[in-house]
This record gives sequence, C-alpha cells and structure tokens, in this order.
Amino acid sequence: MVCIRCQMVVKSELEKLGLNYIYVNIGEANVTENLSDDQLKKLDYSLRRSGLELMDDKKSILVEKIKVAIIELVHYTDDQIKVNLSDYLSEKLNHNYTYLANLFSEVKGITIEKFFLTHKIEKVKELIVYDELTLSEIAYKMHYSSAAHLSNQFKKITGLTPSHFKDLKNKRRDTLENV
Repeated sequence: MVCIRCQMVVKSELEKLGLNYIYVNIGEANVTENLSDDQLKKLDYSLRRSGLELMDDKKSILVEKIKVAIIELVHYTDDQIKVNLSDYLSEKLNHNYTYLANLFSEVKGITIEKFFLTHKIEKVKELIVYDELTLSEIAYKMHYSSAAHLSNQFKKITGLTPSHFKDLKNKRRDTLENV
C-alpha cells in the first residue's frame, strides 16, 4: 500500500470484515486481535479485489517499507534529506544498506536508486503538468543541483526533454478542446 487512497481501501475492508485496527499507515496495518486463518483469507481476498495484497513474509514487508520510505520522501515531503539516500534508508529501517539494496534488487528486479530516480521523475512530470513552476524552480524543489542536471536525468529516464514533455501535454489539451 503506497498511497493514501490505498490506506483508505484497507481501512474500509477491515471495517467491512468487522476487524478493529489500531492504525493503518501507508504500507502497514495493526489490528487489535489475532486473526484466524479464515479471517486472513477473507482479508487477503478483499484486498486483492482492490489491487492490493496481504504480505506476511519478512522480506516482502521490508521491501514494502523501502518503497514507502522512498515514496514518502519524494511525494509527501518537501524537506531535503541531510544525508545520502543509503544512510537515510539504513537509519529509517534499521538495516545495513547493502542488505536492503540486495534484497530490493532481488525482489523488485531494479535497484533502489533506479526506483528512487523513477519516482523523482514522476514527481517532476506532475509539477510540469501543473505548470505553476519554472524548470529551475522544479529543479530546486526536487533537490537537483541545476535545471540542466534535472533535464539530463529526465531525458535519460523518459526519452524526452522536459520542454518536449510539456509541449506534448499542451498539444493533447489542444486536441481535446477541439473535440
């Protein structure tokens, strides 16, 4: 569960099944009672219908925590971390970064850094579409050293320059308005 909407779905499904919870955060839920096998199966089934899954093995849970930490950092925090990403994740998740990186790559098939950069670029796309900030302001907000650095990374990941991406969005809007 990596978004607030997912969090709401989990709360709703728990309530439908008559299960009381202490909290439901992005990526985890704490219920007040021990669940029977039947309750776990019902919960798993209802979550899968919503595109979510119940995780109960330690490796999957840790990978999910890595994803949640990165998503919160990129999408829900304006603060720049004071240390590098590896130190941030190690400290936040209380594990050696090499272990976290190897586990993440093994389970997800991509590196933590690639996952992080992909989410940064998704946030940049969102900011470009909102059209409220210049590229330099977006670069500053997303903690890039310069607009040129952001542009290079954007092109490497998307295959487009930020300005071409913005032009495509504007052309699409023009086309829709002519319908």
